[in-house]
Amino acid sequence: MRVIATAGHVDHGKSTLVRALTGTDPDRLGEEKQRGLTIDLGFAGMVLPSGAQVAFVDVPGHVRFLKNMMAGVSGVDVCLFVVAATEGWKPQSEEHLRILELFGVRRGVIALTKVGAADADSVELAQLEIAERVAGTFLEPAPVVAVDGVSGDGVDGLIAALSDLFGGDLIDGVGVEGSGSQLNRPRLWVDRSFPIKGSGTVVTGTLTGGTISEGDTLEVLPAGVTVRVRGLQSLNETQSSVGPGSRVALNLSGISHGDVARGCVVVRAQQWHLSEMVDAELSALESLDHDVTRKGAYLAYIGSGEHPVKLRVLGSKSISPGGVGLVRMYLPQMLPLVRGDRFILRESGRAETVGGGEVLDVAPVLPANRARPDRSSERIIAEHGRIKADFLERLTGAVDVGGVRVGEWIVSDGYLETVSGELSAAVAEAGAAGLDLAELDEFQRTVVAELDDVLVDAGRARLAGAKDELSEHPFLIAAAASPFAPPAPEGVDGTELRLLVQRKLLVESDGIYFAASGVEQAAQLVAQLLEDKPEGFTVAEARDVWNTSRKYALALLGHMDRVGMTRRNGDYRTAGPRL
Repeated sequence: MRVIATAGHVDHGKSTLVRALTGTDPDRLGEEKQRGLTIDLGFAGMVLPSGAQVAFVDVPGHVRFLKNMMAGVSGVDVCLFVVAATEGWKPQSEEHLRILELFGVRRGVIALTKVGAADADSVELAQLEIAERVAGTFLEPAPVVAVDGVSGDGVDGLIAALSDLFGGDLIDGVGVEGSGSQLNRPRLWVDRSFPIKGSGTVVTGTLTGGTISEGDTLEVLPAGVTVRVRGLQSLNETQSSVGPGSRVALNLSGISHGDVARGCVVVRAQQWHLSEMVDAELSALESLDHDVTRKGAYLAYIGSGEHPVKLRVLGSKSISPGGVGLVRMYLPQMLPLVRGDRFILRESGRAETVGGGEVLDVAPVLPANRARPDRSSERIIAEHGRIKADFLERLTGAVDVGGVRVGEWIVSDGYLETVSGELSAAVAEAGAAGLDLAELDEFQRTVVAELDDVLVDAGRARLAGAKDELSEHPFLIAAAASPFAPPAPEGVDGTELRLLVQRKLLVESDGIYFAASGVEQAAQLVAQLLEDKPEGFTVAEARDVWNTSRKYALALLGHMDRVGMTRRNGDYRTAGPRL
């Protein structure tokens, strides 16, 4: 399915044209019908001659409802741009065109409406003016179709132009650009929420990024409420699942319609990074009569929502009209954003559109005075140094983004070289005793295990070939020789004794020091005992198997209980998960 947004000046016939195309009146509010003015978003659908389905999002043209207009065109990549032959290009025609460009819309058809009420000269002048106004924009190659929504003249030609616009990009009725991301992460920005008696809460929006199915468990943000999909429709037809690029209505259980509104977003839990601060590229409109600075009451339009933001210009103090610069935006609430998301920036004090652009980083790590974001994943990897692969996918929305894979992490070549050098030096400095892995973090332990000429054993890393004096310690040899009744550590240096325990060569339990190899032998004998006595064994039975005294048997069993080799149930012990 392809979603098409209308755009154009107020009273230029957008809703009338949608009704002529689809047979559905997109104006659903009583006030809209009474005033003959579109106030909020309207929706309708049709099937093109090719058999492909398209959905229209009809937006208001009046400047007072610009907020609603931007909620409708966000996330849409095709437009039906409407200009009335009776009036020609008007202020909202210009602003809507700039908003569409900033939101990343790249294709469209231009409808020259109300031709039945205009003479031939007016139609010709309007066509010339349109060509002049769209020159250099994405609409420059767009066909201009003369149409009259009231009489129906030209409607067939407009349908043909829409069909030609999509061409081979529609496969089985699903837009290629809306076919989903590599990560299958559905995201639906809510543009409408309402109750249905007997069914509960229904939300609508344009689905991107993945598929939603009946029965799915999802999350509504920013509230963080878990919901279940009771049912779903697309173009008023019940579906078991709906793919990306579609207009969708979701019947949700677990939330009241009053707790979800336009600007909320429905996603799968744990699939998105929730951002309160983003770095972005901002293109300032040429029509501005001032530079863009951090001073101002800014509103960012992201998804279907309007969000007051604080702005910081990166790398300079301002962005001149028509210029492109980098900014950091501080959001009032956490949103599921990803690199590549588009936004519009308005300044409420001047009631003007400042510009718009693309999100470059949804989790900046550098301070604003050093941040220079771009679109590359390599830059994100380098700034983080090391980053979990699944986290990087959430930030970028892509897999296989470059870098070097080390376990669960993606790192830059330089960072890996630095960490490897530091760890190699630390292992060499530790000498025969080896480097205690408990002193390292998870990433460092992964790296040190892959270093050449380094052996990892018993919780320590040492250079291959280095003589391990502790492994030949006399007390350790004595304890191993009498595994179930070791001698007391009389005369053993306390530091050496602690190091033998830290190295896990010795196991201390109730003041008795067993060789680790002796504990292993004891566990093997217990496993054999449990084969004959799966219901459990007593201390006396373990003592007999080990041929030792009750004192040593209790100490050994106490250790095995603590580490999960055995489980005590009254006078009996059974197998634990680590046996």
